Parts: sequence; C-alpha cells; structure tokens
Amino acid sequence: MEAMEDDSVELKDDHNHNYCASSSSSSKVRLYLSSQLSAPQPVCAALPGGEPGTRRGKQRSGSSSTAAGSKFMDSDSGSESSEVSETDCSAAPAAVEGKFTLDSTSKFLLNAMAVEDYRKNHWPNLEKAIDRLLIQNPTDHISVSYAQIYSYVYKCVCQQHSELLYNDLTSKITSHLQQVSTHLQASSPENFIETFNIALTQYTASLQCIVPVFMYLNKFYIESKLNRDLREDLMKLFADHVAEKHVNTLMPLLIKAHSMPFEVQPSTMASVVKGLYSLRPEWAQLAPALFSGFIPQINPPAVESLLSDYAAHDQKLQMELSMNGFPRGDQSRKRASDDS
Repeated sequence: MEAMEDDSVELKDDHNHNYCASSSSSSKVRLYLSSQLSAPQPVCAALPGGEPGTRRGKQRSGSSSTAAGSKFMDSDSGSESSEVSETDCSAAPAAVEGKFTLDSTSKFLLNAMAVEDYRKNHWPNLEKAIDRLLIQNPTDHISVSYAQIYSYVYKCVCQQHSELLYNDLTSKITSHLQQVSTHLQASSPENFIETFNIALTQYTASLQCIVPVFMYLNKFYIESKLNRDLREDLMKLFADHVAEKHVNTLMPLLIKAHSMPFEVQPSTMASVVKGLYSLRPEWAQLAPALFSGFIPQINPPAVESLLSDYAAHDQKLQMELSMNGFPRGDQSRKRASDDS
C-alpha cells in the first residue's frame, strides 16, 4: 500500500482550478508524458485554408490517456508537442495528394456514368418526342407529355449536360430539315409554293411546342452563355438548310403568281412572303414590288413630287383588273365629280 501511495501522482488545485503536480512527482509525470509523446501521432491533413488541422484545435488523439496527459503539460511539454505535430504534418501533402487524385478519379467516373445515363434514358425519350412534334400538322392532335419532356430537360441541365443537349437538339432538327429540303426538290413547280408554305407552317408550329419545353436550356445555357435565343437559332436552321437552298426557285414563282391574281391563294402568298422576310430581311431586295404588297415600308417613302406618278400607277392597276374580269361594281350611287 505504501509503495502504491508513493507511485501515485499528487495533484493540487488552486482557486482557479489549475491542476499541477507536486514537486515530488513532477519527474514521474514528465517521464509519463515523454512516453506518450513518443507514440505515433495522428497525421493532420491540410485544410483548404492552407493551415493544418491541429492549428485549428481539431486534432483528435488516439486514446483517452493522451488526452488526460495533455492536461498535465507545462510550457516545455507544450513546445515539444508542437514540434512533434509540425513534424508529422510534413508528411501530410503526400496523403492529401493521394486524396485529391482519388477525388478526381471519382468525379470522372461519376461524370461518365451521368453521360451514359443521358445517352440511354434521357435523350432517347426526348428524341422520340421531338420527332412527333416535328411531323405533326397544325390541325392534328398528338398526345405528348409536355411535363415529362420538361422534366427530362430540367434534369439534363441540372446534371451539367446543357451543351450536349443543345448539340443533340440542333443535330436532330438539322437532320429533319435536310429531309424537308429533299422533299421540296421533288415537288413540281405548280405545287412548289404550296409545298413550301406547308413546310414552313408546320415547322413554325412545331417550334411553338419545342421552345417552351426547352425553356431551362434556353435560359441557363443559350441566353446566359451563348448570348442567343433558342427560337432564333432554330429558325436560322430552317433558313440555312431549306429556304436558302430554294429561294432562287421560289422567287420567280412568287413574282409570276403575284402578277396573276388568285393563281395562288392570297393567304398562301402572304404566309410565304412574310415568312421569307422574317428569315432573311435582305431577300426583300430580290423583288421589292412583291414584298411591298405584303410588308409595309419596303419601298422608299413617298415624295410629293411623284404624286402624279402614283396616281397613274393606280389607274393602270385598275384598268388591268377590269380587263381581267374584275368589274368596279355599281357606280350609280357614287357622287358625280365636279368635272362632269
């Protein structure tokens, strides 16, 4: 019992609750702490701020005895512990570098898995819906789940597949427009204007369904990163792959139909001419007289000195209409002019 009492450590507590060892047992405490400090210390990983974890008070000891021993450390043992911690931290960069390498590899694998999921699940469903929207007629009703398409687009944008989705969308529509162009080439001149109007009307109606469901793609990628608009890009595809290839064939037919009233339905003429102007306003310079009949301010502004020429042009037009079987109607109730 006396031997055990001699080996025990006597603690004294002052009024501030500071524990200190008595002078008779201080050497034993130092030996005890030295043996504990010689044990392997946990390696402290560098934090993003550049400071090791021990300097932020987050070091965790491997056993409760080490934590208990730290309460008895004085200034000498504290400095010794600091030196040991800094020495152990010198080996941290290798471990941290390995950690970053594993993180980069895992991110790459996750990204590859996400792209594979996009290719197998998301894009095939979107492609089927786009096909059905592109081939529908304006008067037909096709059962398409717009909420499901909207959900697929939202997931693709959230998974950082915006660029991939935009490229697939434009490639799909470009392929469709190339088929439309091939179909127009096989059309006869008598039906070319009507066929072109059907293709333009059907494509425009399809965009009224496609553009809204791709709203997230348009807002968070096309507008923010490309500084463009989805509808404008898709209409430009029609101009590049369909209208531009056939404008030289279409324009003479429109001029001829415009000179012969009602050879083509007025609504069809107006739709085609306005559509061409919306695609490329510079095409109006190919036939100013044609475009000025449907779109205002194509011709230069009227000049007072040319009023007599304008009146002569109107009289000539009225004579041509009357000679082609379009009478002026009942003139009996019209007030007689002062000259008669």
